[in-house]
Amino acid sequence: MAEEIKSLEGLKDAVAANAAAAPASTDAAAPAVDPSLANNEAAPVYEQKRDELGRSYATGKRKDAIARVWVKPGTGKITVNGREVEKYFARPVLRMVINQPFTVANVAGQFDVMCTVKGGGLSGQAGAVRHGISKALAHYDPVMRPALKKAGFITRDPRVVERKKYGKAKARRSFQFSKR
Repeated sequence: MAEEIKSLEGLKDAVAANAAAAPASTDAAAPAVDPSLANNEAAPVYEQKRDELGRSYATGKRKDAIARVWVKPGTGKITVNGREVEKYFARPVLRMVINQPFTVANVAGQFDVMCTVKGGGLSGQAGAVRHGISKALAHYDPVMRPALKKAGFITRDPRVVERKKYGKAKARRSFQFSKR
């Protein structure tokens, strides 16, 4: 992990040196591009997003639930709507879902999480908190992003409940047929 951080810093230094060494272009619309990098599809470089208190913020969504999540270095304490995570999410499966981003990124117990969540049910809320924690960790340290992305935690799960249609009992279920 330290090698990746050093390589990112080296990449930033190389980009800065390249920008300083590039001659001033007369055409303001066309930026100076290094021909050696033109054919290489380099991965985008993400930067850290932290507020003045050292926290990273992200919004997580799942079904009808929306979670606002703040992540900062700490002891691993998770607070949901002002309550301990064990009291808010009583089922162990939901707590396991919330802790998945930390285990994938190998930072279990290193961050405190404060989140507010509303809408949906407990399962959707737990998924929204997981999505928010994953995005906030990626904002805090972009080195964690590839592992979280590979595990599928950065991508929002698009599945939502289908709306009820008229003439139907539910979204697709018809009323019981009666011959007479």
